[in-house]
Amino acid sequence: MSQAFIIMQIGNPDLDIVYKSAILPAIMSCGLNAKRVDKHNEGGLLKSEIISFIQDSDIIIADLTNERPNCYLEVGYAMGVDKFKNLILTIREDHFPENPNFVRGGPKIHFDLAGYDILSWSQDALPEFEEELVKRIQRRLLIITPSSVSTSMASTWDEEWIKKHRKKAEEGIKGIDIQGFMEIRFGLEPPKLNKTQSELNEAARKSKLNTGWPIGVYLENRDGCRPHPTAEGIVAEISIGDNDKSYDYWTINKKGDFYSLIALYEDRSGNKDSLFFDRRIHRITESILFCAKLYSFLDVEKTKKINFGIRHAGLNGRTLSSMNSDRDLFIEYKAIEDQSDTEIKFSLQEIEADLSNLVKQIVTPLFTLFDFFELTDIVLEDIVNKFVRDLV
Repeated sequence: MSQAFIIMQIGNPDLDIVYKSAILPAIMSCGLNAKRVDKHNEGGLLKSEIISFIQDSDIIIADLTNERPNCYLEVGYAMGVDKFKNLILTIREDHFPENPNFVRGGPKIHFDLAGYDILSWSQDALPEFEEELVKRIQRRLLIITPSSVSTSMASTWDEEWIKKHRKKAEEGIKGIDIQGFMEIRFGLEPPKLNKTQSELNEAARKSKLNTGWPIGVYLENRDGCRPHPTAEGIVAEISIGDNDKSYDYWTINKKGDFYSLIALYEDRSGNKDSLFFDRRIHRITESILFCAKLYSFLDVEKTKKINFGIRHAGLNGRTLSSMNSDRDLFIEYKAIEDQSDTEIKFSLQEIEADLSNLVKQIVTPLFTLFDFFELTDIVLEDIVNKFVRDLV
């Protein structure tokens, strides 16, 4: 997923409302991963992390409200490293001298940026600001060079390797007449690993979580199901037919790329017409934690960036519901689209610090397909935290 970096005054309650109510929703609706230094720093030097965010972001939104020197400095740096084409400037409307609410001697636009196109906002018209900001972001993404937007995953995925295993897995799951599945894929940004099959096998053995039937399920004592070495890495396929149908396929190559396709729990539990929103949160959370464990056992540095994707298929006609009766939905949310596919980027450190937000970035586009269903941050975080506590 492409990234947007937000430059703005930190610690101002009014501006935090603007961030949460307008800027963040606009970024997410454009399919971008939002970064703000106070929320996504990774424990390094603040200056170097800001520089990294600016250099790595496809869109940079800089709010100039209240004349913060650090904001102007970061905008100047972005211009200096040729990121002006990625920059969108915003400001509260009373900073313009021609605005009726302008206060002489109060905050204003500095003269060195006064001649640039700056999108204004007011506290009582944030929905309109969000709508206009979405348009600006979309236009800017169309204008900037394609390589800076669409190739962020290209350097990570071995597309032919993914296609080969996707084809084999989809044929396997269809062979036992299962339509719905969840696909997981993740890989490290270059430079890649170079591991032996034995090293991959040992890391996979140690990485499964204690969830009963985990992602990357490792069966040592069942013929035909245990992982086996290939020229590229290791692979496992677990196919169970008859009445208790189940399917799990996963593989890791020597570079450390992981691919898996698994049957939906809902189908295995006799709920083929449903999608449990809490179970989806559990599985996505588990996928991210499995990724962290696997790379930890493969000795990957915590600051290393990971591209991570999840695809759900077989959604058409399903109704969103809950596995937990305490969270029952009293409105029918139904999907007419068949698939949801989302990619995000994060470091291993971010998993520890921002797990709920990473899960949200994946479940939001999935749940939106069910009549715009949206889960509150409080409920989502509660589900994630309880799931993690049960694993400890």
